[in-house]
Amino acid sequence: QVQLVESGGGLVQAGGSLRLSCAASGRTFSSYGLGWFRQAPGKEREFVAAISWSGGSTYYADSVKGRFTISRDNAKNTVYLQMNSLKPEDTAVYYCAATQTGRGSPRMREYEYWGQGTQVTVSS
Repeated sequence: QVQLVESGGGLVQAGGSLRLSCAASGRTFSSYGLGWFRQAPGKEREFVAAISWSGGSTYYADSVKGRFTISRDNAKNTVYLQMNSLKPEDTAVYYCAATQTGRGSPRMREYEYWGQGTQVTVSS
């Protein structure tokens, strides 16, 4: 069982930066692939970024490539999402998720565990 708790969301102006954190419980954290997803009002949840168990492989949605960076610290049981050059269209609730598929994945159905989400609002 893995429990995930996100933090770091907030209100930021367009062009600004935020770093989201997701702290996980569970002794097998280091073997899980991890992902970030987001859901804007009235829209379906979508993939943002994912990282493999070792951190050696990362994946990004085209909409955030070059602006967002996913990383993990297995010693701290934490995954991060550094978000730069934020745009109003990045406004959403951001969720972290864990999958026993250690490689990480852009597919929501592969994730067994989800956090409660953290709100990110980007003003224009």
